[in-house]
Amino acid sequence: MLVPTLRPFLSSAQLLSLLSSADGEEGRFFHQKFNALVNLIDSMPVTYEQDGKGDDAMVYLHYFSARCDWYITEKDIDGGVEQAFGFAIINGDRQNAELGYISIAELVRHNVELDLHFTPCKLGDIKTRLAA
Repeated sequence: MLVPTLRPFLSSAQLLSLLSSADGEEGRFFHQKFNALVNLIDSMPVTYEQDGKGDDAMVYLHYFSARCDWYITEKDIDGGVEQAFGFAIINGDRQNAELGYISIAELVRHNVELDLHFTPCKLGDIKTRLAA
């Protein structure tokens, strides 16, 4: 049950790496991480549920690649990954970072990595950290 829930949110390479690690010395840690991710994804709000919260909206997932970051506040309204919502910083350009619809499916197709160490927080906290 864990893998089907996680598969749409992780690239094939990251998923295979995690599954391989789950069989290794650190297996217990990775099994706990899988469970925590599934619970987080299952409990995330869907599109429009945080509408109007502004910087008080919670960010649940962080994806990154090179100098790009995507902070996901809501998963697709159908619980999927085609049209999530969040905050995107492309090529390190913090000045032009913006809120908008994000295709998690597209991020995953391009092997963008899900940050396994990210702790959910308010969008305003992320913006404050980035401004520092």
